Amino acid sequence: MAELASKFRIAIGVGSQRAAIEREDLRRSFAVVREVAKDVPVIGNVGAPQIAKGYGLKELMAAVQMIEADAIAVHFNPAQEVFQPEGEPHYGLSILDKLSDVSKDLGVPIILKETGCGFSREFVRLAKSKGFTYFDVEGAGGTSWVAVEMIRGVRRGNWKAEAAKRFLDWGIPTAASIVEARSEAPDAFIIGSGGIRNGLDAAKTIALGADAVGLALPVLKAAESGRGDEFFKVFIFEMKVAAFLSGSKDLRQLKAAPLVIKGDLLNWLTQRGIDLSTYLKMRGTTHERLLR
Repeated sequence: MAELASKFRIAIGVGSQRAAIEREDLRRSFAVVREVAKDVPVIGNVGAPQIAKGYGLKELMAAVQMIEADAIAVHFNPAQEVFQPEGEPHYGLSILDKLSDVSKDLGVPIILKETGCGFSREFVRLAKSKGFTYFDVEGAGGTSWVAVEMIRGVRRGNWKAEAAKRFLDWGIPTAASIVEARSEAPDAFIIGSGGIRNGLDAAKTIALGADAVGLALPVLKAAESGRGDEFFKVFIFEMKVAAFLSGSKDLRQLKAAPLVIKGDLLNWLTQRGIDLSTYLKMRGTTHERLLR
């Protein structure tokens, strides 16, 4: 996947680096990403529960240096942690306070990242008040980590598996989370992810208000089957077609293209008190910064 990122000039993020922070012999499995993807943004990754349990500047700096990261994502996965047999659902306001303090000396941006349940406008408002300007919403619609932990729980005979069945569809859909985040943080850099499967999905995500798009499962499948080049050629072509057919010569214009919101998403925004006309005026803001 690092080879694909380098070839197609696409940013790439690694999985949780906790294991490599705590076991030096595992660092090579992460460092190889930067060795291969030399000239594209590389994003590190640690979990919010580890921040709550003691990770600080030293550990985050180790994660950054390990892969020469341009930014580090701190993933918030409370739904997964609470159903994980060995989970650590340690969350509280102190996490944001600690990260805000660490960010002053870290040297790279911190991206607050959800993992399949989406960020609410209330969370984004709170995070913004503490100085955070990068968000990866990763809403519901893609891989369900609650489902993953349910399956693991069933295999292990863990009693939490039964309760997990009732939370399989928990979370804010990706589209709704993008709007909620942008409505609270007009000047933030927002990554739209969670269920993005093709270039048309990506184009819609950009038009809705995201600055960048994230995806994992389809890339992993394509890379494993040796079809990575084909996947990204088609993916990028689909984005270009969507831009072309909407009268947009580039992504900057696509972000401001006329947009119709209807159905479940419209109902969601109405119930959440988000004024659609006001939102459509602000969502076209262009953010040139992408980590570097």
